[in-house]
Amino acid sequence: MSAGANLSVTDLRRAARHPVDFPAIVEHFRHGDMNLHIANISAHGFMVDNGEGLQRGDRVIIRLPVVGRIEAYVIWAHDDRAGFQFERIIRLDDFMAIIDTLQPNPRLRRPR
Repeated sequence: MSAGANLSVTDLRRAARHPVDFPAIVEHFRHGDMNLHIANISAHGFMVDNGEGLQRGDRVIIRLPVVGRIEAYVIWAHDDRAGFQFERIIRLDDFMAIIDTLQPNPRLRRPR
């Protein structure tokens, strides 16, 4: 079991979420390639705002800047939004580099 698997949904929601506008092609384990739009991201996971048809427990592999391919699974889904938890927590320095890449305008970034 990964270290992130011991976190409750409440703990995950407390993690700093950063708004982003990131289109991603993910590999869904049942549906193949899917186009998803990441609306916010944290070191623990991300939320998409076009996740129609996704269900709790669905697994995907996503490619992110800096860390490359990482597996994630749906921990909640409601209407067209879905929240994913990464299979492993992203290291803080790698996560900050991801944010720098996904939010090139420093005024949009959350305070660190």
